[in-house]
Amino acid sequence: MTRYLVLLSFTEGGVSAVKNSIERAEAFKAAATKVGASIESQFWTLGTYDGAFVVNAPDEATAAALVLELGHNAKVKTTMLRAFDASEFQSVVAKLA
Repeated sequence: MTRYLVLLSFTEGGVSAVKNSIERAEAFKAAATKVGASIESQFWTLGTYDGAFVVNAPDEATAAALVLELGHNAKVKTTMLRAFDASEFQSVVAKLA
């Protein structure tokens, strides 16, 4: 599985429906499970972003489709970043000259 960190910002509609954000998050978890992905963790934040979650997906296309669907159907804008744990990043730096 490949891990991604996704940052969320509420749209105007998201702010006006903020009381429903827990239910929307649960629906997103169910949608992730349906396509073979999982939500490792999820947070609501204060500051530049309104939330963040970590998704594990079997491949990049699945992760991208899941996050695009979230942006399309939910009340958020998203930024998706590939995330490496220490072991994965060690494999990356081992390839440096």
